[in-house]
Amino acid sequence: MKLRIYMILAGLALMMPSCKDFLNPDSISTFDTQYVFSNVDDARKGVNAIYVQFGVDGFRSRLSNNMTGNTDIERSSGWTSSSDRYQIWDLNALSSNGDLRQFWNAAYTAIRDANICIDGIESSGALNSGDVLTNRLMHNMLGEAYTLRAFWYSMLVYYFGDVPDVRQAPKAGNDFFLPKQDRNVILTEVIEDMKNIEGDMLWGDESPYGIEQVNREYTIALIARIALQRAGWYLKPDLTMDRPSDYQQYYQIAKDYTEKLINLKDRELPTDFRQVFLNQCKFISPLNSEVLFEVPFAIGNGDVGWNIGITVQGGATATHDYGSGNNYMAIPPTYFYSFDTMDLRRDVTCAYYQVNTNFVEEFVGGGVSNISQGKWSRYFLDKGPGVSSAKGTGINWPMMRYSDVLLMYAEAENELNGPTASAQDAMKRVRYRAFDSSNWAEKVDNYVTSVSTDKQSFFNALVNERAWEFGGEMIRKYELIRWGIYSDKMAETVAGLKQMADDAFNGTGTLPDYIYWKLDASGHFTVLNPNHKIPDADASWTRESWLIGLHSDATTYQQWITKDWRNYIDEGPAPGIVRYIFPIPEEAITNSQGTLKNDGYGF
Repeated sequence: MKLRIYMILAGLALMMPSCKDFLNPDSISTFDTQYVFSNVDDARKGVNAIYVQFGVDGFRSRLSNNMTGNTDIERSSGWTSSSDRYQIWDLNALSSNGDLRQFWNAAYTAIRDANICIDGIESSGALNSGDVLTNRLMHNMLGEAYTLRAFWYSMLVYYFGDVPDVRQAPKAGNDFFLPKQDRNVILTEVIEDMKNIEGDMLWGDESPYGIEQVNREYTIALIARIALQRAGWYLKPDLTMDRPSDYQQYYQIAKDYTEKLINLKDRELPTDFRQVFLNQCKFISPLNSEVLFEVPFAIGNGDVGWNIGITVQGGATATHDYGSGNNYMAIPPTYFYSFDTMDLRRDVTCAYYQVNTNFVEEFVGGGVSNISQGKWSRYFLDKGPGVSSAKGTGINWPMMRYSDVLLMYAEAENELNGPTASAQDAMKRVRYRAFDSSNWAEKVDNYVTSVSTDKQSFFNALVNERAWEFGGEMIRKYELIRWGIYSDKMAETVAGLKQMADDAFNGTGTLPDYIYWKLDASGHFTVLNPNHKIPDADASWTRESWLIGLHSDATTYQQWITKDWRNYIDEGPAPGIVRYIFPIPEEAITNSQGTLKNDGYGF
């Protein structure tokens, strides 16, 4: 059953103060917080208001997926245009960038609404009600507010560095023209907030909204994720990378809380990797399973299957009613060929077919330069949303999976104690699902043993494992940042692509220069030689340019190879450093009345 959380918010939205910038809030005198948070039902509506910002463009088509390239596993060509999203992809965004403004406003609106809920619930007698159910529900809602506030601050820090730390509800007399706060202070605060409340929250199977609402398992997992962010590398205004001196303390927190969730609420990973994501396209949200929390997009909301996922060609001339969906973030073939050929995750994550206007699968337009995210598509919906539909598929977006908890545990344990048996076991649990059981001895047990000779080897294996497990889920950018290897991985990707192009052009490679495809007996796209070069195939197969398409007679390599990551490697303000921090939007600078300015980072 799929929760349509945004459908119940219209009445409350009329009560809540509307403001486009947290620095200039409207008065809250239009409603009485003591009344709103005096009972469970009205408090529930107040907390639901925090979730609204997941449904605006600042999150659903920007932050969730569109702003998270480029990496070694997801890419888009920012140099081909000067429009907003292209500026972000090319690391050249201006303070006038509309996408950044939408994200900033969504984040601080959600933070404002979280602050209102925290203040209202903590001031409410219902929080300490003698009625057990009321007490538990109120504490759980308080945990939701703290957790959602923590999420948005985590994202703000990744994109803007030090930002204003707003922790009070908008009341007369409060100072909302706040200066920037040190990012480490903010992350420390939100971690402590969640640590203090998580024990009073409801598990997903105790909540009426299951995994479509923040629950205790997600909060515990988010503590670990943000602890790893706090422990990690970050860009300073002088364009150098630094790491906090107390970083091991936060690795310990990550270990403690992933271990806590494993001990208190362990679950087996579903054996079918593809089904994890099909569930979102089928509006199925299983409890005590893989996904801990997913954003519950309403029908008519959410852009999964519109700007991310397998392309579907629709429109007025289409013979189907599934509408149109594209893919803004392609997958580089270096990532595709980094997988073990027996890894079942590859063909779920990477798709080289699209669906045409006749609702027939065919080779993807753009070929090797346009391998798409295969985990989602409007094509997988049980019912088409309309011939002219595009946005608003209602497909949920996963915010945290249990495999992430296992790999975060493995990473933290390895950092603190090396590749111990428990760290190895956590990695094995993730890899078992990736291979047929007949291959477990070689591909899981022997493989994990081989990469566990020392801490660095195991870390390198974790970097790869997280790539194979979470491709297309748009979290890689944040990992590369906190690991301090962003630029190195970009350089490695470009070098790999150039080598593939050279091998194909010179005829020295073993990977396919061309691939051969057809529709199988059930009408589905199938490839004869995805993993190796062959001289030819019979006439039932269609030949398409593949790795040979990486070469250009005019420029040696296709321009996207040399330009997509150039500002991530050697042509940015500081060669070898990725300037992933963006300028604070002009609107926020203006509304701050001189408190904020864009300084440092080469701005």
